[in-house]
Amino acid sequence: MRSLGARLALLLLTAIVLVVISSSFVASLVMRGPLPDLMIDRTAQQLAILAAFAEKDRVMAESAGVTVAPMSADGPIDEELSQSLKKALRRISIMREAIITHRSPNELAASLKLSDGNWLIMPMPPHGPPPDGWKILVGWLGLIIIGSVLVSIFAASKIMKPLRLLEQAVAAVNPDGTLPHIPESGPGEVRATAQALNGLSARVKAATESRMRLVAAAGHDLRTPMTRMRLRAEFIKDDEERSKWLADLQELDMIADSAIGLVREEISKDGLQPVRLDEVVLSIVTELRAIDMNVKSGDLENVTINAGTLAVTRALRNLLINAATHGHSATITVSNLGNHAVVRIIDTGPGIPEDRLSQVFEPFFRIDIARQKSFPGAGLGMAIAREIVTRFAGEITVRNRQPNGLEQIVSFKSADANATS
Repeated sequence: MRSLGARLALLLLTAIVLVVISSSFVASLVMRGPLPDLMIDRTAQQLAILAAFAEKDRVMAESAGVTVAPMSADGPIDEELSQSLKKALRRISIMREAIITHRSPNELAASLKLSDGNWLIMPMPPHGPPPDGWKILVGWLGLIIIGSVLVSIFAASKIMKPLRLLEQAVAAVNPDGTLPHIPESGPGEVRATAQALNGLSARVKAATESRMRLVAAAGHDLRTPMTRMRLRAEFIKDDEERSKWLADLQELDMIADSAIGLVREEISKDGLQPVRLDEVVLSIVTELRAIDMNVKSGDLENVTINAGTLAVTRALRNLLINAATHGHSATITVSNLGNHAVVRIIDTGPGIPEDRLSQVFEPFFRIDIARQKSFPGAGLGMAIAREIVTRFAGEITVRNRQPNGLEQIVSFKSADANATS
């Protein structure tokens, strides 16, 4: 039971039940009838008075309702009550035989032997609980428990309502890391938490916008000196040296563009639209094969997701280019698993060391820093792909294959699953 609401409900239920049971026990002690010994003493006194009356004038006693019979009352004898009755009679100096019998489950009878050998029979009220008392007790406890459960659930839901509002707000974090505005109402603690989260959201938004402006300004400002350097490089007479300069400038240009693209993807708010994932993959494979990349498509099942067409195309293109560039060759498939659409990209390269798999989506990640210029690119393709996939509520994982190769798995909710949820 890890839910705070369930724990609160259980705590309230336990407290209410314990309080009611304790109060019921105390009330039963206070409101219970006289003790059996007191009842027996009064019964003994009544028997003594009636016995004296019956022995003095039996006719008048019987006419007054006193029962005198040659035998004691029928029924099984209650030995404990009978002994208590004899002790009570001895205390008032009456040394006679007396018994108490059970005529029925709800009726007792006290029998006192008279001097002439007959028996004086007097009905007695039962001393125990009513025969259906356990049913009343079970009903009483059931009513307490049902009422306590309803009260506990209602109280816990009221207590948890502000926390659920905060939980929903935190779950609705925007792609730029900001939170939707949280109403600053409710108890003082909740208001303070809402104010802190709103302030945090404002600071995160300001920092994100500042970073975007910084990266965009740096990328824009770098283009002017890079253009001048490219023009100057054209005047280098040595062809090999000129090619090196132009290649380095081209890489700087790609880094600037990729950095701006990463920031743009992090804060992008593309609208959702139906996207045929198999068609997108087929167009990417056709495009990359046209530029002589060693990629091919496997099974492409018909599946539709809700996403941005250009963004998803950019993400899958980056992943496929990464696999074809670093993994020698790449094969991509699309599977329709009912609620999810799964894209798998398999390459035949050496893979990634297991201790570095967790870093593969970090910006500018390189497996071997010393060989970072062996392949073109800025090292931001995987990071951009993850930002796009995460923005559309997808998941992306990377794992090594045996004996070699790397597998990239991208999972989206299918359009049908989104519609039902």
